Amino acid sequence: MTPSPPRRSPLERLRGHHIGSYGLPVLGALLFLVFSLLLPQTFPTRENVSAILSNQAVPAVLALGATIPIATGRFDLSIGYGLGLAHVMVMHLVVTEGWPWPAACLVVVCGGAVAGALTGVIVEFGQIDSFIATLGTGSMMYAVTGWITGGARIVPGPQGMPAGFTALYDARFLGLPLPAFYVLAVAAVLWVVLERLPAGRYLYVIGSNPRAAAAIGIPTRAYCVAAFAASGLVTGFAGVLLAAQQQTGNPSTGLDYLLPAFVGALLGSTTIRPGRANAVGTVVAVTVLAVGLAGIGQLGAQFWATPMFNGGTLLLSVGLAGWAARRRLGAGASRGRRAQEPPAPVQAGPS
Repeated sequence: MTPSPPRRSPLERLRGHHIGSYGLPVLGALLFLVFSLLLPQTFPTRENVSAILSNQAVPAVLALGATIPIATGRFDLSIGYGLGLAHVMVMHLVVTEGWPWPAACLVVVCGGAVAGALTGVIVEFGQIDSFIATLGTGSMMYAVTGWITGGARIVPGPQGMPAGFTALYDARFLGLPLPAFYVLAVAAVLWVVLERLPAGRYLYVIGSNPRAAAAIGIPTRAYCVAAFAASGLVTGFAGVLLAAQQQTGNPSTGLDYLLPAFVGALLGSTTIRPGRANAVGTVVAVTVLAVGLAGIGQLGAQFWATPMFNGGTLLLSVGLAGWAARRRLGAGASRGRRAQEPPAPVQAGPS
């Protein structure tokens, strides 16, 4: 008779679930507490919190855009280049071509969706690995950015940018920077799609087992193209925010946001819903990264500390994501083996 594996108590299962799901938010709270104790005059202030929320809005929106293809098991490395092209295009249409800023923003956001859909078509129908395909399309976007700007910055005239356009980033709502509410709105929409709609479940199935998804009739190519299109749309929106923040068109801007976006998206897949890219986890991860970067910056860290922090966190997040996935697969295989085991024979007692 094979002894059954020891059962974990409900308390142990609950503790393991909370550590895996909510360890990162707890880490963020601890970081905020530590930096508040080390920097009591500057860190735990309303001005500092507002600055963190405002400065991290563009990376947070871009990270949410990167989360969508990751849910399907694909990676869109073109989002950094797309961000640079989108913000330059907004400035070009408003400053150089004289377009009304609402029309320019709408065209850029829709153009981002079209560019993302074309990238998805190249990946899915061209059967090219997403890393290579998106790196290629991103390089082409960078070339278009250089062609539009001629390698120079687009600077508005003495009158500056329209007040309504700059208010997209500078305005406040309920005492907080308006960009923070953009992040919450994008995250809420993405959460509804991924967690409450069939489309989100299809994306997760495609990401976990594309052959099984195709076998049950899910149009995997169509959903993957849609995921890239949605990522491009969000990237275009992030470009509009970046243009409103910087109020200049810098052709070299964009790539600096690529690594933080992927760090946030991949680290977010290790929390809230471990092993799955999810909107709430991405927001939590970006918040933790923002707190850490703000803290080490106020402690007087050198300029190289930021890329060191982002790179190290990326390696950690990828490692944690792989560990969570292996743990989930191992748990599923263990449950499957136990289910296939024949029941233990019942020994008859003495008559």
